[in-house]
Amino acid sequence: MSIAEVARLAGVSTATVSRALSGRGHVSEAARERVLQAARELGYVVSQAASSLASGRTRNVGIVLPFLGRWYFSSVLEGAQQRLMHAGYDVTLYNLAGHDGERAMVFEQFLLRQRVDAVIAVALELTDAELGSLRAIGKPHVGVGGPIPGVPTLMIDDVAVARLATEHLIGLDHRRIGIIGGDRASDLDFHMPDKRLRGWQQALADAGLDPEPGLIAQADFTVQGGYAAAKQLLGAPRRDRPTAIFAASDEMAFGAMLAARDLGLDVPGDVSIAGVDDHDLAEFFGLTTVAQFPRTQGARAVDILLMQLEPSVDEAAPADTPLPYELRVRRSTARPRT
Repeated sequence: MSIAEVARLAGVSTATVSRALSGRGHVSEAARERVLQAARELGYVVSQAASSLASGRTRNVGIVLPFLGRWYFSSVLEGAQQRLMHAGYDVTLYNLAGHDGERAMVFEQFLLRQRVDAVIAVALELTDAELGSLRAIGKPHVGVGGPIPGVPTLMIDDVAVARLATEHLIGLDHRRIGIIGGDRASDLDFHMPDKRLRGWQQALADAGLDPEPGLIAQADFTVQGGYAAAKQLLGAPRRDRPTAIFAASDEMAFGAMLAARDLGLDVPGDVSIAGVDDHDLAEFFGLTTVAQFPRTQGARAVDILLMQLEPSVDEAAPADTPLPYELRVRRSTARPRT
């Protein structure tokens, strides 16, 4: 089956068929629909190898993640992959959650093999050498999670997110508010755990409250880590333990809720708990949280990439894009018992 047969059946030129099936170039909606219908009837599928030879493109985007098993990262990946699929692109995934040499292998070897047209880096603060490698081979790239000099990036204001969650707890008249933040191993790229700690500190200071060191616990952004950290905070004598906890991720907040239960404490009667993410299970747990819409983040990253891969005279890729966030109040927070 050839492109010429599709063109004859659709009543258009082969060039129109090429534009309609590749998604590049202007084609009227009526012509596009005729081409797609003809291709379906004839069982025609674009040869990726031939298309790559003709265009110099692989129609493939590399997505580099520090973790895959955590909800935030898998959700960003899901949003990006779906948007890329609809745009006619494949995905090559690079998961760095292994030994230390994997990051160097990806940026010094795999991405330089011309197998991808562009790169999305999620929560990775690219070094000068890594940026130089991508620029040297002319690969468009987008960052998600924090600022990268000279690279279009999408980022959430982590300080403001933590302030919003903590201010919600303060607004409920809590005065002893603990935090489960990220540990040293988690504070690698963009210093997100440090920023969320600062947001908690700022909200307390603005309310005239003392951010006591004894109200700070650290974990690794997992349910298990949040559970252990909450046991540390809530295992203190009643007069010393917090009446509310802000967890820097929903997964740690889930662990805190389970720890409270195992200690015989009621949520929110004895302790209110708030998180960040709006995890898929947040509503099931009744968790108050700050939603950050990771699937939308992945989709927006693809939109910015496509502006570079298929540029239009009417739009240019933005340098930096602030990401939305929103407080979702559920049953895990309430006024403290008197």
